[in-house]
Amino acid sequence: MNWLEQKVHRYERMRWSQEPNRRTLPFAWGVEHILPSPNGADPHTLLDRFAAETIPTSDAWFAATPAGDYELENNILTFTSQLVSPWPANNRVHAQFFPGRKPRAAVVVLAQWNARWDEQHGVCRWLNRLGLTAVKMSLPYHDRRSIPGYPRADHLVSPNIGLTIQANRQAVLDVKRVLRWLESQGYDRLGLVGTSIGSCIAFITMCHEPAIRAGAFLHVSTYFGAVVSQGLTTMHVWDAMKQHVSRDEAIRYWSPISPFAYIPKLRATNRKILAITGRYDPTFSPQLTKEFLAELRRNDVPFGHMNLPCGHYSLGVAPFSHAAGYRFGTFLSKALA
Repeated sequence: MNWLEQKVHRYERMRWSQEPNRRTLPFAWGVEHILPSPNGADPHTLLDRFAAETIPTSDAWFAATPAGDYELENNILTFTSQLVSPWPANNRVHAQFFPGRKPRAAVVVLAQWNARWDEQHGVCRWLNRLGLTAVKMSLPYHDRRSIPGYPRADHLVSPNIGLTIQANRQAVLDVKRVLRWLESQGYDRLGLVGTSIGSCIAFITMCHEPAIRAGAFLHVSTYFGAVVSQGLTTMHVWDAMKQHVSRDEAIRYWSPISPFAYIPKLRATNRKILAITGRYDPTFSPQLTKEFLAELRRNDVPFGHMNLPCGHYSLGVAPFSHAAGYRFGTFLSKALA
């Protein structure tokens, strides 16, 4: 480990240790969140079968209809989520609308886990400067969608296996409803930019949404379970799980909400893809990133790649944020022209 990698890792751990309100939810199988009638069957069997059946039929699983109650007031778009979670506050989607001067090009912005309401406004304004409309959608259980007693979005990535699946599926369906609204407003050159878990959700959306022309993904990895079981920012989640499931089981059970499972769907689709990664990232392991990019190549999916000497948190600070912003901004501006 060289001096720069050591410095980046110290910074990453410092940022992780400073996050407020972190808590560890109890482990639960949560099969009731994804199957209507679990009937007390063995959860290992149910989750294995669920994953095996869901991935080949994922187009139906991620199918979304337009919302019937879109409202735009003071550039805040709201609508009802297609997927009904147990908490009403989470089921009302909130998105911030940043109109640009180009009448047909728009980008949906998906922030990192536990992003606040006002985070990534700089990303949206940068896209505006390039003429692109931006819509920053709040992820499930975040900011205005948070549930009482949980200021963090603990339910989006949690030791409750089924609930985590439900929440991430809900995120994809919500993005697709945002896209339907944009189309109704005359936008037909559509793109995505996602960071961390926002990147995961954005990539899965691209794989299941023909309307998307281009996507910029800040941090990429293979399987949801692989990241949770070995990443810095999810250590507390894995600590609550590891006595109940193995790493391989977590990878299998969470495979329907993993980008790697859907890479073959991008063959011969002519999508524009940009991956921006951190060479010293202790959350999205560089080895997992290499495997993800290798799978894109194996499936003949063209992509651009920018690999910066930083980590997960540090991608968001100068000079790395400036380099990344310039690259994904110009990439999307050209791809959606």
